[in-house]
Amino acid sequence: MQTSGLPTTSPGPQHLQALQRANRVRLARAELKRRIAEGEVTAADVILTAPWEAGSMAIGDVLMSQRRWGGTRCRKFLAMFRISETKTIGSLTERQRRALAAQLSAHASIERSICPPVITTVERELVTV
Repeated sequence: MQTSGLPTTSPGPQHLQALQRANRVRLARAELKRRIAEGEVTAADVILTAPWEAGSMAIGDVLMSQRRWGGTRCRKFLAMFRISETKTIGSLTERQRRALAAQLSAHASIERSICPPVITTVERELVTV
């Protein structure tokens, strides 16, 4: 029984497309977080370039992906800029992006001078061979 003259569409395909897109985004974000944690890419680079997978990602998630960054350090860092840790990367202004990236770079250079770099087991094996 059709109640209106509008054609009906099945929610199945659209629902599956949405799930597929959500899975792609989730996997891309996990990969981005892994790359940040391993030092392949810096959080400052992610903030400045705002790749598609990070556009709707919370700034806190990006910062806490770095080694030795937890919730407290993230909150204290963002408090300097009066930015909430739930603010998305895509909603940051250009000025905020540059300020955050500059401060992150300064923090990274200080950390490098204080803490020796972390050597992975693969790198350790290469050095001993």
